[in-house]
Amino acid sequence: MKSTRAKVLHEIAGRSLLDHVLHAIAPLQAKEVRVVVGASKDEVIAHLKEVSPASRTVLQEVRGGTGHAVKLALENYSGSGSVLVCAGDTPLLTSETLTNLFNAHNSSKASATVLTTEMPDPSGYGRVIRDNDGNLAEIVEERDATEIQKQTLEINSGVYIFDLDELRVALSHLSASNSQKEEYLTDVIAILKKSGKKVGAFASHDFTEILGINDRAQLSTSSFIMNARICDALMRSGVTIVDPMSTWIDMTAEIDIDVRIEPGTAIKGKCKIGKSAVIGPRTTLIDCNVGSMAHIFESHCDSSAIGANAVVGPYSHLRSGTVLAGNVKVGSFVEIKNSTVGESSKVPHLSYVGDATIGTESNIGAATVIVNYDGVEKHQTTIGDHVRIGSDSMLVAPVTIGDGAYTAAGSVITEDVPPGALGMGRAKQTNILGWVLKKRKGTKSAEAAAKKEGSK
Repeated sequence: MKSTRAKVLHEIAGRSLLDHVLHAIAPLQAKEVRVVVGASKDEVIAHLKEVSPASRTVLQEVRGGTGHAVKLALENYSGSGSVLVCAGDTPLLTSETLTNLFNAHNSSKASATVLTTEMPDPSGYGRVIRDNDGNLAEIVEERDATEIQKQTLEINSGVYIFDLDELRVALSHLSASNSQKEEYLTDVIAILKKSGKKVGAFASHDFTEILGINDRAQLSTSSFIMNARICDALMRSGVTIVDPMSTWIDMTAEIDIDVRIEPGTAIKGKCKIGKSAVIGPRTTLIDCNVGSMAHIFESHCDSSAIGANAVVGPYSHLRSGTVLAGNVKVGSFVEIKNSTVGESSKVPHLSYVGDATIGTESNIGAATVIVNYDGVEKHQTTIGDHVRIGSDSMLVAPVTIGDGAYTAAGSVITEDVPPGALGMGRAKQTNILGWVLKKRKGTKSAEAAAKKEGSK
C-alpha cells in the first residue's frame, strides 16, 4: 500500500477493510472471533476495540504464513465444531455468500470446504486444481504453479470452513518446504485429501466478492464496486440517484424513500436523510441528519442537523455543531459553526455565524459577521425571535439582540440591544466636497467629477 497505515485499516464506503469482513461474518454468530495481527499491531488492535470489542487478537510476531497464523489462532482453544477462516483485506465478501458456504459445508459433511470463483484474470491468486471427476484435487499458490496450472481460471478465495478437530491434525503436519519458506494453509487441503478426508469446493458466481487489496489501485477498484452495490440497493429501495457514477455513498448512511440525489454528491459517515429530501448537485454531507423535504445543493455540511423543508446553498458551509430548524434558509457563501438557527429564520448570503443562537423568523442581512473569537476564547451571541440584522453588521460577542430588535446596516454592535430597539454603532458620515479634484487631479475620477460640475 506504500502507507504509514496498516493495510486493513484503509477504508472504503465508510468502513475499514477489516471492519467490512467483521460485518460480513457477524450473521454467522460465531462463538468466538479471533483476529491474527502482525504489522502495525498496535493501531489494528486499537481499531478492533472500537469496531469489534468482543473480538480477540492473536499476535503473529514472525510472518510464518497463513497456516502458521491459523495455528496461532487455535492455540489455547479447546472447543470443537467448525472454524471459518477469512482474510482481513476482502471487504466485498458478503454475509449471503458466507452463509451459503456454511450451509454447503454442513450438508456435505466435508472435513473442509473452500470458497472458489473463476477470475477473468487470475494473476496473483492460488489456483484450484480439480481431478477428472470435477472434485477439488489441490490448491497451488501461483509462485509454485506450473505454466499449465497458471492457465486455470478458478482460484482460491482464501476463505475456508474446516472441521476443527480435522484442522488441528492437519496443521500438525504442515511444513515450510516451499519457495517462501512459509506454512501455507492451502497445504492443509492436500493433507486432508491424502488422509482420505472429504474436501469440498463451493463456487461463488460473483468473483468481485473475493477481490483482495494489495495496493491503491485495487483499493479504488473495490471502492467503485462497493459504491455500485450501495447505489443499486438504494435505488431499488425507492431512492432516486440521477448519476450513480458520480455519486458516492457510505454504507453507514440511512436514506429514506423518495430522496433525490443529484450528480457529484458524496454522502459520508453516519448520515440520515429524511423522505423526499433533495441532495445535490455537487454536495458533500458528513455525519449529517437531514429532515424530510429539505434541499441542500452546491454545499459542504459536516456534523450538522438540517430541519424539514430547510434550504441550504449554493456554496454554504455548515460546520460541526450546526442545527437548523425547519424552513430555515441558508444561502450563498454562508458559513455556520456550532450554532442553532430557529424555525423559518434566514441567513441568505455572505455571512459568518459562529457560536450563536438565532430565534424564529429572524433575518440576518448580507455580510453579517458574528465576531465570536477574542483571540483567546470563543463567546456566545444570542439573537431573539423576529430580529432584523442589517447588512454588514458586526456582532461582537458576547452580545444579545432582543426579540423584535433591529440593527442598522454597517453597525458594529458591542452592547446588548433590548427587545424592539434599533441598535446602531457607526460614526456619522462626513462628505468632503471637492476632495477628488484637489487630491486626485488628472485621474478619470477627477475628469468625471469636473465634467459633472461643468454640466450644472
